[in-house]
Amino acid sequence: MRTVLRRPDFRLLFGGLLASMTAESILLLALAIWVKDLTGSDGLAGATIFAVIAPMMLAPLVGWFVDRYPRRPFFVAANVVTAAVLIPLFTVRDAGDVWVVYLVAALYGLSSITLGAALSGLIRELVPVELLAEANGLLQTVRQGMRLIGPLAGAALYAALGGWSLAGIGIVGFLTAAAVVTALPAPQQVPSTVRLRWPAELGAGLRHLAGEPALRRALLGYGLGSLVMGFSESLIFAYVDQGLNRDAAFVGVLVTVQGVGGLLGGLCSPALIRRLGEVGTLAAGVAFFSPAALALAYPDIRLGFAAVLLAGVSIPLTMVGLHTLIQRRTPPTLVGRVAAATQAVVSGPQAFSIGAGALLVGFLDYRVLFALVGLATLVAGSYLWRGRHLSAPTGTRSPTPTRPVLPAPRRPAEDAAGRPVATGTHRPPPR
Repeated sequence: MRTVLRRPDFRLLFGGLLASMTAESILLLALAIWVKDLTGSDGLAGATIFAVIAPMMLAPLVGWFVDRYPRRPFFVAANVVTAAVLIPLFTVRDAGDVWVVYLVAALYGLSSITLGAALSGLIRELVPVELLAEANGLLQTVRQGMRLIGPLAGAALYAALGGWSLAGIGIVGFLTAAAVVTALPAPQQVPSTVRLRWPAELGAGLRHLAGEPALRRALLGYGLGSLVMGFSESLIFAYVDQGLNRDAAFVGVLVTVQGVGGLLGGLCSPALIRRLGEVGTLAAGVAFFSPAALALAYPDIRLGFAAVLLAGVSIPLTMVGLHTLIQRRTPPTLVGRVAAATQAVVSGPQAFSIGAGALLVGFLDYRVLFALVGLATLVAGSYLWRGRHLSAPTGTRSPTPTRPVLPAPRRPAEDAAGRPVATGTHRPPPR
């Protein structure tokens, strides 16, 4: 990862992203806590997360919009708009203003899709193909680190200063990111975009995902795994309560251990991509979730720590593998649409599995469900592993060409007297 950080343009982008990722990490959980504090309802607090996820259905439209504009100025403008979206939070006073929080959460979710699609294209524009895995791995490592401290910091700031302070910190973070990225040099050449009718342009990202073999297998395999991986969001509470006989607050300890695994996975992901390729790394990430889930089917705190650590490792491997594959296998003019469409295709099964897990845990033993998750992710990982040849490892070198073996010059044929005679195209020397 040091190699990509030696590039001044990426260092500048990375500095801006640190500011915006800090704002993101403290906002999401804090908004839900704010709603809980205003209303006293767990359901209304959970609806805040749904409000953030709901705009995923607009992802194809968002990706089309992103691809119509130059990456750097669009990314700057999107950060400024995201900061402006948070301003209405200063008007929230009591439970009657909860609708404002929901509106801001929905617009924030829409902005998150937009920023993600624009960032994917911007990285593809700034970073050479051979360094994409390092860039994505570094960003995932930092993102996982933010998951360790961001939600706790947001909750602490909310308790100490109130919701308005969180809005102010978020605004400062996104404006800082915009100001830093503004200093990025504009690319010398902007790729020309073939203009089609807008319905065809909207579906171009999905068509590319369906038509590119490596991307198609990656989404099918990861989508299958996502259908059950979200179960763990609800099952972990049953594991702590029924299995370990501990208070629900102990989930926070397990989340911290998972965050440590996320840091390890982010650091290892570039090397794994160089060795296995993007699809192979994605397969490893999904497959790592299988032994983690199977271990959680048996309530033992030592196994539990090892399981959530392994689950944490799997998250950045899947994300780095998928994002790098998109950037490498997608034309620059389609990156925004493909990234947004991928986010929608992946987030749909995840949202469904989170809801299904919350419902099923009331009817089935959590150990049975964890075993189901382990088996399903093993199948999904095996399916992806069989397709690892579709994306060659970035570290492989083309075979060294063998030097052609030249035939040794033949001596001219001689007659009985030792004089050369003509053979084929050779002519006898003149007498």
